[in-house]
Amino acid sequence: MQGLKEELQKIVGGEVHDDDKTREAFSHDTSLFEVKPEVVVAPRNSQDIKNLVSFVNKNRAKDPNLSLTARAAGTCMSGGSLNESIILDFTKHFTHFSVDEAALRATVEPGVYYRNLEKETEPKGIVMPSYPASKSIAALGGMIMNNSGGEKSLKYGQTQNFVEEMNVVCSDGNEYTFKKLTKDELEKKKTQDDFEGELYRRTYDLLENNYDLVQGARPDVAKNSSGYFLWNVWDREHFDLTQLFAGSQGTLGIFTKAKLKLVKEKSHKRLVVLFFDSWKELPEVVNAVLPCEPESLESFDDETLKLGIRFMPEIAKKVGSNLLSFALRFLPEAWIGIKMRGLPKLIVLVQLVEDSEKEVREKIARVERAVKPFKIQHRVIGSEKEADKYWVMRRESFALLRKHVSGKRTAPFVDDFCVKPELIPEFLPKMLKILKDHGIRANIAGHAGSGNFHIIPLMDLTDKTEREKIPVVSDKVYDLIIKYKGTITAEHNDGIIRTPYLEKMYGPRVYALFREVKEIFDPHNIFNPGKKVDGSLEYMRSHINPK
Repeated sequence: MQGLKEELQKIVGGEVHDDDKTREAFSHDTSLFEVKPEVVVAPRNSQDIKNLVSFVNKNRAKDPNLSLTARAAGTCMSGGSLNESIILDFTKHFTHFSVDEAALRATVEPGVYYRNLEKETEPKGIVMPSYPASKSIAALGGMIMNNSGGEKSLKYGQTQNFVEEMNVVCSDGNEYTFKKLTKDELEKKKTQDDFEGELYRRTYDLLENNYDLVQGARPDVAKNSSGYFLWNVWDREHFDLTQLFAGSQGTLGIFTKAKLKLVKEKSHKRLVVLFFDSWKELPEVVNAVLPCEPESLESFDDETLKLGIRFMPEIAKKVGSNLLSFALRFLPEAWIGIKMRGLPKLIVLVQLVEDSEKEVREKIARVERAVKPFKIQHRVIGSEKEADKYWVMRRESFALLRKHVSGKRTAPFVDDFCVKPELIPEFLPKMLKILKDHGIRANIAGHAGSGNFHIIPLMDLTDKTEREKIPVVSDKVYDLIIKYKGTITAEHNDGIIRTPYLEKMYGPRVYALFREVKEIFDPHNIFNPGKKVDGSLEYMRSHINPK
């Protein structure tokens, strides 16, 4: 009797692997889980994906566990790219892209690494600005399907804002193109007597019949990647299913190509660094600085700074400097530390961009006036080269922790909350107390301008009692986030780790709509099951990687 690998190799032109080494490599992402797939397929083209969908539909009755999970770079922190059945590896063949400079648009396949797109756009002075801190290793498939955001999202928003069009292989085995439609165009789609027409009819009916409930479910925060973004699809003027696929973690279909908007970068940049001796003044300072229209307002805590000092040789290498010259760059900060009588508790990076040196200097002056009433130190960084030391420290903090913390490992499970910035001084101590009460220490970095912080707990997951803390702490932290009207994930999405808590966050009526959406697009549950709906705490607990 043939195995799954042999059956799949007959119907796809790409590679099919079921050896232990490959299955082990694809059983992890950057989350705390281990889920070993049965087989890994690198589809060569859209026809391969159509054939796989048809195969799974045909054979699911005799093998109910058959399913398809799309994976790009595997940098997901929520376990969204893990599954026991068939993993689709897009980084081998779906790596084509093009950039239309005049139209400010990129056409990308899901396996395109952001760093390769950036090499093409950067010399042209244009950017896809919703890149995450992990931009050097992230791919566009994950960025779109997780609705990523990063240091520029304060100004530009998340990835969903840049998706203009998507090609998606749906559960009927056909590929469709989705984009924003007018009311007249929507009505034409609804008249189609086919699967695509049914998608439009049923989704429209669900959204129109529950319009107020759906619009009221939108989290009242600057950023969100939790749930299905139903509130973005239909505003009674336009209907846009790309806004449903974005952030859906591949649970509604397999996307093969997307058209993304790009933005023209301003030519002059300067960084103002603010040094705080407590978190108390952060909201007032943020509110004072926001009218200056910074491009980014990022932050990291003293633990992250200590980590950067400890692993300075590695950071120096990242910015292309030798250790001595790199260390000398920190002399001004050392003087600030002396004046503050110790390391700052919090560092905030205020990135200012304009079209001329005169304009950016005027903005610097505005920021300096804005922060003058507060008892904080600040520095205006003289060059982009000098600013790099801060950005690398901010972007690489999670990677440094993952590589170097002895006896413990990064355990991202309450890692991505977002509440209104003015609530942070009240909210954060309560959250950290929950961690402390359970013996968990953590590093903090994030997006101060939007109230989105990344809490990276450090835990010994070889210890069963440590692993058992995860659902207990999650429950308490998410209750607190919901009390403060925040979101349980702003950028990293739901995956295995947060799907069990979606009904808690949105309530049973909205969660029921999520399940209905899943049934409309994926009636046989073949696309990345257990994410977004019907994830369980038992599954989450049993797949925590103890290594």
